[in-house]
Amino acid sequence: MVGFRFHPTSLSGLEVVSATSAHVFSKHTHDTYGIGFLSAGGQISASGRGQVEAQAGQLITVNPGEVHDGAPIGRTPRSWHMLYLTPALLTDSVSDLVSSISDLEFECPVFADANIRNHLTTLHRRFEHRTEDLAADALQEVLVLVLGKALLRRREAGPTLPSSLARVRQRLDEDPTGLADLSDLAREAGLSRFQLIRAFLRHTGLTPHAYRMQSRANLSRRLLMDGLPPAEVAAACGYVDRSHMHREFRRRFGLTPGAYRSARLACNPVQDESD
Repeated sequence: MVGFRFHPTSLSGLEVVSATSAHVFSKHTHDTYGIGFLSAGGQISASGRGQVEAQAGQLITVNPGEVHDGAPIGRTPRSWHMLYLTPALLTDSVSDLVSSISDLEFECPVFADANIRNHLTTLHRRFEHRTEDLAADALQEVLVLVLGKALLRRREAGPTLPSSLARVRQRLDEDPTGLADLSDLAREAGLSRFQLIRAFLRHTGLTPHAYRMQSRANLSRRLLMDGLPPAEVAAACGYVDRSHMHREFRRRFGLTPGAYRSARLACNPVQDESD
């Protein structure tokens, strides 16, 4: 069946998703770590780590804030199964291995590891069939085993964001729902509008406007997870109307706000075209 399923989990900070879709995801980011695998079809995607192709059986990862997209190879539906972990949960899972996760990352956006794949396949099979409730300590064991193998220390420090751009990003982070005038942002950075757009894109992977729209989409996603109705979320996030949020949300996440909220609250499969 084409659609998305969000599995209930007893572990705070963990989102478990299974999906089959031909949706073409626009550039977007997550505020979580993600690791999973393709079980059918293939996908091509561009990320901060280059353009890659993934085939059925391969593992796929994403780091917080990493700009990426995704399209099915051949425009036919592909199936994937993902674990998304908040930084807090990831920190707890590897706390006895490292003192800080600041330099830890999933280095490869696509890779193969039979041991990790077996752990994830077994875990998702149990979620799919719901033969028993998965206790938090059982989930934690799997995470420790998987993350202990998949996370690596960053080989090279990433480029430092200039203080002028850091001020702009901070302003956008603090108020993703407000209007950010490009001229005001440029003056704050001490740059021309052209220089700001080019520099911000080079350092973050997004233009200032696209960055604000992504931050707004992530906020709307968190509010929907909390159970707020889409109409209230659209108003709280500063969208022109609900249909505006509908379009922006589906481009990034593959399903509409209403479908996402229903799937999260009821943990039932939903079609990615519905609302």
